[in-house]
Amino acid sequence: MVNSRFSVAIHILSLIATTSDKSLLTSDFIAGSVNTNPVVVRRMIGVLKKAGLLSSRSGMAGYELLVEPKDLTLLAIYQAMDGPKQLFAIHDEPNPACAVGRKIQHTLEGVYTSVWQAMEEQLQAQTLQDVLDQLRI
Repeated sequence: MVNSRFSVAIHILSLIATTSDKSLLTSDFIAGSVNTNPVVVRRMIGVLKKAGLLSSRSGMAGYELLVEPKDLTLLAIYQAMDGPKQLFAIHDEPNPACAVGRKIQHTLEGVYTSVWQAMEEQLQAQTLQDVLDQLRI
């Protein structure tokens, strides 16, 4: 199931990329922009740091992107946030005595795999810089 963590990660990375005074980039400041709790921001930043997308210095406010926005694909961000491995779930145990029930799972697996591949291709084709350009910051 899709959640908002991916969107929030893009928001956080966009804010970091566009804030020239890095000392402003506290978890409270970022949380104010995202409109969430600073604890949520700190957890997400931890994930982004572990993925090699951000760095920080102990005892000092601020974060730095480790990957240029033009080189940071949305797919890399999605994967860093450990996005769901599927967008749609196929219901369990359809009735095998039914003509549709007997084949629906296999049929939907093919459809969903195609959708997943198209999503990954689109996210690979888009970068953080593309997002920033649309924000016009």
